[in-house]
Amino acid sequence: MKKMRLLFFVVIAMLVLSACSMDSSLEKKDDAAKETKEGSYKIGFSISTLNNPFFVTLSDGAKAVSKENGVDLVIVDAQDDASKQASDVEDLIQQGIDLLLINPVDSSAVGSAVESANAAGIPVITVDRSADSGEVVAHIASDNVEGGKLAGEYLLELVGEGAKVAMLEGVPGSSAARDRGEGFLEAVEGKVDLVSSQPANFNRSEGLSVMENMLQAHPDIEAVFAQNDEMALGALEAISAAGKDIVVIGFDATDDALKKIDEGKMAASVAQKPEEIGRTAIETAVKYLNGEEVEEFVPVELELVKKQ
Repeated sequence: MKKMRLLFFVVIAMLVLSACSMDSSLEKKDDAAKETKEGSYKIGFSISTLNNPFFVTLSDGAKAVSKENGVDLVIVDAQDDASKQASDVEDLIQQGIDLLLINPVDSSAVGSAVESANAAGIPVITVDRSADSGEVVAHIASDNVEGGKLAGEYLLELVGEGAKVAMLEGVPGSSAARDRGEGFLEAVEGKVDLVSSQPANFNRSEGLSVMENMLQAHPDIEAVFAQNDEMALGALEAISAAGKDIVVIGFDATDDALKKIDEGKMAASVAQKPEEIGRTAIETAVKYLNGEEVEEFVPVELELVKKQ
């Protein structure tokens, strides 16, 4: 009888220990699941074009900080095509992303893509260029108006009032083109003779051809503001081929532009720090997904880079 009782108590003890062990194991699994849920997100990033060094650097910054934060980052290249960007966003939505980062090809046209994400309950953050419609939780960018003013003020310093000036504009409809142009004009309006202002779509080859046409129509141009460095570099090729000495100021401070500044062939560029923009975009996205408050506009510092 005693043996039976002893055996009974041993069995009970084993069952209790087994239950405790299972509870502990389940708790560990729950904790691991919580950590995965809180620390790992799938974020889609639609970039206007990866055929531009500025956006390549921006995406590299986003990739680096994604690894640090355990983010599964899916980057898609819209190839400067607003229709492709809308299609890319639909694909990202179907992949079950937690948040959409978008660098619009066209600030107006991107509204439908933003609204699609809104309808799917996916928060949206715009990067470098804003969206004219749809709900956005934050916008990460440099102050492009201020950057345009920096360029205009330095151009005036170099050529003085009354100089004949031209401007190469970015993609029509993009907020970056609008804002940089607005800031530049605010600085120079009524002080210079703006003989020509035409779009070259943030593209180097188009910057070359548009600058060639400008020089044929206005051979006495003294200075050019290009709303990004790719167009500025194209303009420099046209200016060199024409054998002219013209002040050229760009925007973005890409590596190629900085080399031209060091060589004295380009006057200056407004540094927009694309890697920092990419990093800030991911950091802001993770904060939002973790339930923290984020600012509607998160600015990234600008500076004018010129030959020392």
